[in-house]
Amino acid sequence: MKTLFTRFVFVAAMLAILTASGVAATAPWRIDPQHTAAQFSVRHLAISTVRGQFSNVKGTVQWDDEDITKSTVDISIDVNSVDTREPKRDAHLKSADFFDAAKYPEMTFKSKKIEKAADGKLKVTGDLTIRGTTREVILDVDGPTNPIKDMQGMQRAALTATTKINRQDYGVKWNATMDNGGVVVGDEISIVIDLEMIKQAK
Repeated sequence: MKTLFTRFVFVAAMLAILTASGVAATAPWRIDPQHTAAQFSVRHLAISTVRGQFSNVKGTVQWDDEDITKSTVDISIDVNSVDTREPKRDAHLKSADFFDAAKYPEMTFKSKKIEKAADGKLKVTGDLTIRGTTREVILDVDGPTNPIKDMQGMQRAALTATTKINRQDYGVKWNATMDNGGVVVGDEISIVIDLEMIKQAK
């Protein structure tokens, strides 16, 4: 009986230590695909901008209220969900000329470091993988917002992340040269991720 009581005290003490260290403050959040999109824009013929989005974005955020540096982000994007409002262009983007969706059906982002940039702003450094090639990128983040309860009583929060990449770095190399020496598709891609997430039970 004495041994059982001693074990109980030990377990209680360990739980108290974990709580005090901030471990218990970490909360899992699930990205809501219905209210999340990864948008992109690229120059076309060097005179205009083509915009599109990937509508199927999934993943999780482990958020630590007491120490944001312990937080993590893990996102996957379905390449086949690309939508530029032009079916023929979307089919070309899915082909081996661009994303090669048959061979690489997902793009992923996994955070390596999260730090505060200013009030309400973060810098998230992580690995972005496209077509099997991984490069480090930095996301400039507004948010996350303060959580609110939806009509079902679930806690929700949102954020917006932006970055720019060079598509050539990821093997997305297709292009065509125009008569004036310019190219059809620009190399710099601007990315905006509007993300909504739902708090999960621990």
